[in-house]
Amino acid sequence: MDHQETRRRFVTLTTAHVADACIRAQIPVRCAPAALQALVPGSRLVGRASPARHVGSVDVFLEALEGAAPGDVLVVDNGGRRDESCVGDLVALEVQAAGLEGIVIWGLHRDTADIRAIGLPVFSLGAVPTGPQRLDVRPEDALESAAVGDWTVSREDLILGDDDGVLLVPVARAGDIFTLAETIRDTERRQAELMRGGVSLRSQVQFDVYLAQREETPSLSFRDHLRGVGGAIEE
Repeated sequence: MDHQETRRRFVTLTTAHVADACIRAQIPVRCAPAALQALVPGSRLVGRASPARHVGSVDVFLEALEGAAPGDVLVVDNGGRRDESCVGDLVALEVQAAGLEGIVIWGLHRDTADIRAIGLPVFSLGAVPTGPQRLDVRPEDALESAAVGDWTVSREDLILGDDDGVLLVPVARAGDIFTLAETIRDTERRQAELMRGGVSLRSQVQFDVYLAQREETPSLSFRDHLRGVGGAIEE
């Protein structure tokens, strides 16, 4: 999928739908830690990763932008540090001017009010007033990969973000994963509509049948039962 198609399809999906699709496709679910959240609630983000490992200076971000394409997401790796910010309003403005979709920071930001006014989606671990007071040796592969929690992100990854957090998906599998996610979304919408009409979820998923079958086959899991009846509430 190209970027425009990816954006169009993600508009009607959530990271939860896509995470469930990864489970169904037997692809590792790579969620950023829960503390990594949008600076502005309601922000949404989708784009190919443009990684940059921060060592104390913004020049690595500027260089990352030289090789980035419009629609990418700048993924900043500051080691999850809580003692300094590494992205402020000027970096956000530069990222926006370069046509990128937003920024994901494995670390902290500052200039919160200014970044909110800029309107660029930014996901981070929080804010602190001070910037870096160090300048470490920059690794040769600083623009090839970045860490987000326990996960390593490269140009081969798609970044998805919404109110539930940030999810990482392999670009090569994104089309298949989105198709599964759309199926899950449609099933859950039908289930929710029936519930609003008075049909309980237990009735829809034939929970009484599952309990009876489990009596006969204790190893039967609820997920196996759901697959048999077309349910999607756990994946």
